[in-house]
Formats: sequence, structure tokens, C-alpha cells
Amino acid sequence: MTTQTALHKPPSRVAQYWALTKPRVTQLAVFCAVIGMFLATDGFPGWQVLVAGTIGIWLLAGAAFAVNCLVEAKIDAKMARTARRATAMGELTNTQTIIFSTLVGGLGMLVLYAFVNPLTMWLTFVTFVGYAFIYTMLLKPATPQNIVIGGLSGAMPPALGWAAVADAVPMQAWLLVLIIFVWTPPHFWVLAMYRRDDYARSGLPMLPVTHGMQYTGLQVWLYTIALCATTLLPFAVGMSGLIYLAAAVVLNIGFLRHSWRVHKHYSDLAARNAFTWSIIYLSLLFAALLVDHYFKFQVSVLTS
Repeated sequence: MTTQTALHKPPSRVAQYWALTKPRVTQLAVFCAVIGMFLATDGFPGWQVLVAGTIGIWLLAGAAFAVNCLVEAKIDAKMARTARRATAMGELTNTQTIIFSTLVGGLGMLVLYAFVNPLTMWLTFVTFVGYAFIYTMLLKPATPQNIVIGGLSGAMPPALGWAAVADAVPMQAWLLVLIIFVWTPPHFWVLAMYRRDDYARSGLPMLPVTHGMQYTGLQVWLYTIALCATTLLPFAVGMSGLIYLAAAVVLNIGFLRHSWRVHKHYSDLAARNAFTWSIIYLSLLFAALLVDHYFKFQVSVLTS
């Protein structure tokens, strides 16, 4: 009995609060922000900006996800994937979650204002509002196009990182935002496809539930084609070179392969594989941008 109880011991309060920040999702967002920091300069962005910017953006992202968990507590309770969240189980009250989100978000704004710059603070705060309130409260329960319309808030991290270093958001930063914006629908819709029963129980108007699996598969395929074209823009405008172009082509072939299987030969396994690949894809694509950026810089130094 003692062993069984230990195996089913509920997570600690610290672990429950940590889970509210959706750390795995936050990690990818912060990674893209850090890449934006490095791309904004030919040298090293500086430890203060790098550390404070990362911490501040992470804290505000975590606060936004905590609000998301609060707003969707009843919906999460109906879904197997999210039913064990502390807010869904009632183990964290609304008041506790609001206080946690306010403290974490406020600390993030303070860090960005004091140690980075006001532009990054305000852009990150607007992103917080866009995700926590406009997307979660207004768009997500209202339209099956929620992830498309609300995708801008989730696509902002590279611009936040760029602003942290340059105190500006030039065209190059918005190209990175555009890539994530176009990447988000096929990334999220394949998840919604193999979790369609969960979403049907939740009452949320997700595309596989409202328009069917065949239509959703077609949209995944079409958005993947659009994504492949979008990822070539950094090379087309001279922002990146052949290293990035080669990496983008190889990664795009992989994404197209997964999306085609989802579109024409659907299985839950194919959708799961496509979802996993989409995360690997974005990580490697942005890593390739970074490698290409510093290779070009080293070449320019050697040839100057």
C-alpha cells in the first residue's frame, strides 16, 4: 500500500505552478527569441541583454500560459491530454492562479524594463495580452480559424529577441515572425487531428471537429506548401546564405512528406509523427539561420 501510494503521489505545489507555465511550449518560444537576439547583431549580444531578455520573455510567456490554464480549466477537465492540470482538477484556485500569473508577469516586465529596454517590455506585454486574452478568451472558443487569426501572438518571440538587442524591429525580424505564423496552423492542426475526440468533448470549434478530417488534412498540406515558400524569403532578401537555403530545402522536404501522409494517407500515427517533426523542423530551421549568420560574418571578416 505504501509503495502504491508513493507511485501515485500528487505533484508538489511548486511542480503544479511550474506546469501552469507550459514549460515545453515556453522553451521553444524562448529558443526562437534567443535566436532573434543573436541574429540582431554580428557579434555577441551581451550577457545582460541575453540573460535578462531570456528571463523576462520566459516569465511573461509563462504568465500568459497560466492565464490560459485558468480560463480553460473546465475545458481542460474534459480532455485526456489536459485533465490532470492543477487548474482542471481544482487543486489550484482561480485566486492562486491569478496571483501567480500577476507576480510572474509583473516580474518579467520589470526585468525587461530595467535590464533590457522599454520597447521589448511593451512588445512582450502586448504579446501576453494577445495570447492570454484575445486568443484564449475571444478567438479560440469562437472560430475554427482561431489558430490562424491568433497565431501572431505565438509568432512574436523572434521580434522580441531582436528588439532586446537592437531596440528596434526591422524587416528581417518580421520575416522570422512570418515563418512562425505560417508554421503554426499545420503544426497545431495535426495535433488537433489525432486529438479530435478530446476537442469534440471540449466543445471548442477546432477544424477537424467543425470541418472534418479530410478538409483539415488538405489545409495542413496547403499551409505546409505556403510555409516552404515563406522559409525561402530570408535567402531571397539576402538575410541568409547558402547554408540556410540548403537546410531549409531539406527540412521542407521532410515537412512536405509528413503533411502529404496526413493529407492522403491519414492515420493517428502519421499525425503524431507530423506534429513531432514540426517541432524539430522549427528548431533546426532557426538553428540553421544562426549558423548561416555567423558563417557569413566570419567570411566577411576574413575577406575584409
